[in-house]
Amino acid sequence: MSESKELSPAQKLVGDFAPKLAELTDDVLFGDVWERAELSKRDRSLVTVAALIANGNTEQLTGHLNRAKENGLSETELAEVIIHLAFYAGWPRAMSAVKVAREVFKK
Repeated sequence: MSESKELSPAQKLVGDFAPKLAELTDDVLFGDVWERAELSKRDRSLVTVAALIANGNTEQLTGHLNRAKENGLSETELAEVIIHLAFYAGWPRAMSAVKVAREVFKK
């Protein structure tokens, strides 16, 4: 019996349709970029969450809010990011982000 390797989140999300995209996500984005020492993972999470909110990409926000909490950002700090971005990225984007954050923070 062969051992089955657990699939990464990227492999689960897109691996069946775009295996190269899953590979690049795992190896380059999370294996290289996220591991660079020039920014802490906490700072990378802050930047990533802010970019997702500013661009209205709430579909990716759930995973990155969870990652941000794992990387040391508090729920209060993440809520403050949303409030701050309401003025720079737009009220509707902030309101959409609150909806996602509320669900993430319930868990």
